[in-house]
Amino acid sequence: MYKIKKTQPTKRGNMQNLERGEKRMFRIAICDDEKIFRDDLKEILIRYMTDRGIMLEIDTFSSGKEFVELGIEMVKYKIVFLDINMDELDGIMTAKKIRENSKDMFIVFVTAFVNYTIEGYKVDAVRYILKDNKNLVASVYECMDAIHEKMDYKITWAEFDFCEGTRKVSLNRILYIESKLHKLEFHVMEDCLQKYTLQGMLNEIDDRFAGNDFLRIHQSFLVNMKFIKNISRYRVLLNNGILLDIARARYKYVEEKFIAYRGEV
Repeated sequence: MYKIKKTQPTKRGNMQNLERGEKRMFRIAICDDEKIFRDDLKEILIRYMTDRGIMLEIDTFSSGKEFVELGIEMVKYKIVFLDINMDELDGIMTAKKIRENSKDMFIVFVTAFVNYTIEGYKVDAVRYILKDNKNLVASVYECMDAIHEKMDYKITWAEFDFCEGTRKVSLNRILYIESKLHKLEFHVMEDCLQKYTLQGMLNEIDDRFAGNDFLRIHQSFLVNMKFIKNISRYRVLLNNGILLDIARARYKYVEEKFIAYRGEV
């Protein structure tokens, strides 16, 4: 029906070929209200990736508000470059909104100032890059090298024979799985939220996904805890606004597991 595999990171400077020689798309967001800087940074990143033979996709946003309006779909980006000084919703507030949806995204602040270090620690920013730095290219390259060293120590993916066709899915992108009779519905965040169906029983998936941050909240629901916003009144609220029922007999267990998980991440 499916198989699970953990892949180790490839050698530095060669992030493709993670799965059987298959290249992976590397998605980056640039959020800055200065078009000239957005264009310059995009050109530097394209050069960095091209030199290393890495496929990439870069999207640009002119404000923090525009970026956070993506909602849960922002998790498709691996890295976001954020201008700290933006009108309406600055980089710090944008980063806090990002962290409500993703603990995994690498946040890089770009700024003309250096007095936001403490706030940056609170949102786990990986780097600060000064806009007027004469060594901007070197700073961006060093930043990307550092991210490469930190990212994807293990990539856990599974290959499923969905009714829609065989697909490899990162377990980190599965929001939840719902059981309907003898069919399972996988709700997966890719470029947008996708739904795939599979013949099978949720008990088997629950057993196989053990240790991958999934929580059985109901006979019909297996949920990825990284996408849970909060738990209350026998319901789980996901970051994209979806509400799922918790079985009354499992409520205390679910609550304790989620509190423990939040304490670890």
